[in-house]
Amino acid sequence: MELKLKRPLAFFDLETTGVNIATDKIVELSILKVNVDNSEEVYTRRVNPEMPIPAESSMFHGIYDEDIKDAPKFRDLAKEIAEFINDADLAGYNSNKFDVPMLMEEFLAAGVDFSLEGRSFVDVQNIFHQMEQRTLKAAYKFYCGKSLDNAHQAEDDVRATYEVLKEQLTKYENESFTDKHGEVSYPVINDVEALHKFTNLTKPVDFAGRFVYDEQDEVCINFGKHKGRRLTDVFESEPSYYAWMQNGDFPLYTKRILQKLWNEYKNEKSAQKQQGDKAIKTESSKPKVDDNPKPITNDMLASLQNKFGK
Repeated sequence: MELKLKRPLAFFDLETTGVNIATDKIVELSILKVNVDNSEEVYTRRVNPEMPIPAESSMFHGIYDEDIKDAPKFRDLAKEIAEFINDADLAGYNSNKFDVPMLMEEFLAAGVDFSLEGRSFVDVQNIFHQMEQRTLKAAYKFYCGKSLDNAHQAEDDVRATYEVLKEQLTKYENESFTDKHGEVSYPVINDVEALHKFTNLTKPVDFAGRFVYDEQDEVCINFGKHKGRRLTDVFESEPSYYAWMQNGDFPLYTKRILQKLWNEYKNEKSAQKQQGDKAIKTESSKPKVDDNPKPITNDMLASLQNKFGK
């Protein structure tokens, strides 16, 4: 089945030094960009992470320090990668929780302004986990009837992910899904925006999941002592929370989103103050009315008569 696309869809996969988005780095990146006409373009590069690759990570993806010592650094490739992706929507396997925030972290560290605004994000793992609940290797066997012999090599993984999505679209074309509220829908359809909606389970604000939208689309904190509280309420009661996060060990993209939300909060507070000051000023400019007027006397009437001539 060919994908029905309004704009390109870039499947991508990262191999990294570890799983900490704030401190680990990319060692290999592969992007399979499917164009609107379903033609394909592939971009695969090894990356020097400028830090040692832990042995357990190397055993996982097979990339060792020796393999990337002469590879370019991400900051040297960042503009090239951003231009290759261009305005494409993004897709991957567990990409919403890991690959997208990790990629954004590297772009921000390199000083490349790669915007996520207006893009759709299709996480193939979330389709799989909600409909079947297994791994990429199992998904490839289950949907495509093939063995993924080179799992955890970026280009093989990203191509397998692309093939799995196409098979999912065929398998679940007319299959219903019942959500936790008992609502029945047919979510797995050949439409990137619909798949974006179905695979973004927690409505994250920053992809790392530190902030999420609640059912009223208000931003809530999703970790620590304030988990479940609206961010604006925490700003109101504990303004130092913003400074604590900005100085803490959080992903750069999370900090950028936090700064944007803080600025919106401060601007709203400033607007409310200006409106309040304006109301006070308007009230103070009104003529004052004496709540205890003095009784009119004959002398007062005579004075007024002399003043106005009558």
